[in-house]
Amino acid sequence: MATHHLIIFVKNPIPGTVKTRIARTVGNDRAVQVYRHLLQHTQQITRYTPYTKAVYYADFINPGDGWNGYEKALQVGDDLGERMANAFREQFAARAEKIVIIGSDCLTITEDHLAQAFRALDQADVVIGPATDGGYYLLGMKRLHDDLFIDMPWSQPDLLDRTKALLAANGQTVALLPELTDIDEWADYERYA
Repeated sequence: MATHHLIIFVKNPIPGTVKTRIARTVGNDRAVQVYRHLLQHTQQITRYTPYTKAVYYADFINPGDGWNGYEKALQVGDDLGERMANAFREQFAARAEKIVIIGSDCLTITEDHLAQAFRALDQADVVIGPATDGGYYLLGMKRLHDDLFIDMPWSQPDLLDRTKALLAANGQTVALLPELTDIDEWADYERYA
């Protein structure tokens, strides 16, 4: 399914830059271990999927880190919204007809969630995987909706509501996947690991 593109946003596992809320509880080294576990899970659920896969790194492209066989690129932009919009733009320019983006923060996301997301785009304009913290773990679309990425409350509990309201105001249809939990706090990790 060369026209179905999966974007995976990752951070480079550098102590002090990943899982900072977890680090406050268990320290930077343990937080990096947690993040590496999340990266491995994301690799496992995406490796054998039939989509065109692109990993977008926060800081630098790491050649030998387990993402072999994936396209590799750098996130470009001043905030998360701009970086995501640029990644979508690049993938649409590469002839994608459906694009789904995920991060690397969710231990309960499965291959089936990804398949559901691409299927949902047969009917809906946009698909969202809501996160329990008020954000989302997945976003998918068939054409770029720029306004979803501008002046949004990233990492805030009203991100999902703002996103849905914007889509409704623009007359766009939305499909919602099951709600999952991003691993942001040590308690989340203990619960799901």
